Amino acid sequence: MLYWQALNLQVLAIMLDWLKKWYTNKFSDPQVVTLFLILVLGFLGIYWLSGMLAPVLVSIAVAYLLEWPVSKLCRMGLSRTLSTSVVVLGFMGVLTLVLMWIVPLAWYQGRNLLKDLPQMIELGRTYLLELPELLPGMVSDEQILLLMHSVEERVMAFGRQMLSMSLASLVNLVALLIYLVLVPVMVFFMLKDKAQLISGFVQFLPNERKLIGQVWHEMNVQIMNYIRGKMLEILIVGAVSYLVFYLFGLNYALLLGILVGLSVLIPYIGAAVVTLPVAVVALFQWGFTAEFGYLMLAYAIIQALDGNVLVPLLFSEVVDLNPVYIIVAVLFFGGLFGFWGVFFAIPLASLVKATAKAWSERLHPTESAA
Repeated sequence: MLYWQALNLQVLAIMLDWLKKWYTNKFSDPQVVTLFLILVLGFLGIYWLSGMLAPVLVSIAVAYLLEWPVSKLCRMGLSRTLSTSVVVLGFMGVLTLVLMWIVPLAWYQGRNLLKDLPQMIELGRTYLLELPELLPGMVSDEQILLLMHSVEERVMAFGRQMLSMSLASLVNLVALLIYLVLVPVMVFFMLKDKAQLISGFVQFLPNERKLIGQVWHEMNVQIMNYIRGKMLEILIVGAVSYLVFYLFGLNYALLLGILVGLSVLIPYIGAAVVTLPVAVVALFQWGFTAEFGYLMLAYAIIQALDGNVLVPLLFSEVVDLNPVYIIVAVLFFGGLFGFWGVFFAIPLASLVKATAKAWSERLHPTESAA
């Protein structure tokens, strides 16, 4: 008995000694500790206060988006205040056009799509009931009926929820008006007083902040390029998809084009999910005909060009991550922060990578130089 107690104490001492050496090796540099604490406090603050800080997060994202044209106008000789005013007013004009023209049309098509859902479900039932004859012994009528009953319940519940949103929208109207007034004001001052805001924030950091500055400079450029590239990708993919759907005569072309454009917010997963409504609408409209095949082929070409041409072109300086890491980042940060976690999943994953790289270079400068 005493032997085993002595052995356990010896193992515990070895583990504590290993942990002490690991901590001393990894956290011996005060700048590393400071960077680690800032990242932890930032993540916790956003996690707990994301609801209250939602307008601030929206304003930061828009400010990053508009920083590029503001900088271009400043380099042309305009003052920072005038450049900011021109860009923000132009952005608000485009946003007003979208809210007054595109959104009502998409909403109208969405309501019509929900009204056609029962007929789509019935058509799907017809196709599925043919499976037992095509696949005897593998699929039974009972399984098909059970599946269709479950799908019908879920779809109809979703339809009722979407239709009831028109009543709840009156309550959300006040919140929307707050966003439409508060966010542009915050964006304007974030852009106009960018230097003052950054210098004010830097005052709270310790004097030794070379490592923090290295990570911040890299991530600032990446986030700016990412948001600008993501907005361009949404516009290009959405516009091309709408044009293709319109030329084919597909029902709800605008709504489906918007969904395809927004699907690029979630890498890989979004494209797979949005394929279902496109295929269902096309199947309901044409059945298993040549038009259905041609449309799905054109849709597949759009997705292939987006993933293999557009994304590398727009994000060549930003996305240097394995697809597995990107999917894990989407799931992890999306689970923590919701929509904003999904939207910033790639920059956040890049932040983790940049931090680990700077950390390693700080602790092993000789190996990094080699």
